[in-house]
Amino acid sequence: MAVNKPKGDNARKGAVKKRSQVKTTLGGATAWTKRSKKSGEFMAVKKPAKKAKAAKKFKGVRVEKKRARAAR
Repeated sequence: MAVNKPKGDNARKGAVKKRSQVKTTLGGATAWTKRSKKSGEFMAVKKPAKKAKAAKKFKGVRVEKKRARAAR
């Protein structure tokens, strides 16, 4: 028997569209910064826990690839 999902359960199916995340450093610790693909604006930062050295990634948001260094 098929069951409809409950309304208002805030369950996301699939990836978050028009967003990406970049690994950054924040006070010597690793943090993740979420960016809007449309405007390039930084939207949010996930900071590490007090005793952790690295923060967890945003769920369902794609990770940007590292850019190659520009030729000098």
